[in-house]
Amino acid sequence: MPTPFRYTEPLPPRAATGRVAEVYAQLSRDFGIDKPVTFVVLSSAPEILAPAWALMRESLIAGPGSRTGKELAALGVSLANRCPFCVDAHTMLLHATGDHALAERLAAGGRPENEEHARVLDWGERTRVPGGLRTGPYPFPREHAPGYLGTALAFHFINRIVSALLTENLLPGNAQRFRAVRSLGGRALARTVRRPARPGDALTLLDPVDPGEAPAWAGGTPVGIAYAALLRAAMAGAGLLDADDHDLVEQTVQDWDGTHPPLALSGFPDRRERPGARLALLAALAPYRITDEDVAAWRRPEHTDHCLVHLVAYGAFLAVDRVESALNRPIART
Repeated sequence: MPTPFRYTEPLPPRAATGRVAEVYAQLSRDFGIDKPVTFVVLSSAPEILAPAWALMRESLIAGPGSRTGKELAALGVSLANRCPFCVDAHTMLLHATGDHALAERLAAGGRPENEEHARVLDWGERTRVPGGLRTGPYPFPREHAPGYLGTALAFHFINRIVSALLTENLLPGNAQRFRAVRSLGGRALARTVRRPARPGDALTLLDPVDPGEAPAWAGGTPVGIAYAALLRAAMAGAGLLDADDHDLVEQTVQDWDGTHPPLALSGFPDRRERPGARLALLAALAPYRITDEDVAAWRRPEHTDHCLVHLVAYGAFLAVDRVESALNRPIART
């Protein structure tokens, strides 16, 4: 049977126990999708799975701001990161919000007719470029910033995980490319998407250790705690690299300007000489370019699925951190 998983073999969701089972239960209740592969692929590393879900839930689902607006922000991020799986997913979720015409306009490659919607989509796309939001106001009210910023950063992480570790097909045979399937899928999720979610519920799934200081942009909301927890968990993957590879990866991402690498991947480490550094950098800057050969060059008997998830998460979050740290706060709309 075809599998959506490229390089890992997660346990069947029905076999989940402990924190993984708790995350799946909350996903089913609050996201409306039973055990989505975007999170199942992280299940071999529960310490990554839980905060990744928490950041998405507390921002996109339970955070301040309209669900349509935050779906547009997530879609813009996914377009900028060239993640067709997530682009298709958020188009379907726009159907779930009830914005059917908007969803189909975007599915056809168009732009929103509504000026506010267009600004939010554009804002999401521009978040890929560190410092790209230097000028101009946010396209949403000041009090909604934690929801929108958290959503954008969550999907900069999720896009990279998906592109690195899953196939591009949201549904078997790319069935989501048919309008009727998109519409029916959205309608099936409509009740859950439109139901209010209580902020903070996902925080009970996090490790009982202090994740560190929450970012100021989160405004004291649960979004900030979830972000800090994911940062702490993802950065643990640095331990899979030696000191020289660690320094190379972090300096390269720090110098990154948001562009997509050239086809020749000039400047990337050779997979035969520095396979771990290459994988981490690809996860950060071009996860859709990870090949079987890249993974095989790094894999050794001690490199389990747990290790691969951690290495990819480390690279992915370095890019997220670069985007977040370069946010020059615009004057928020009042």
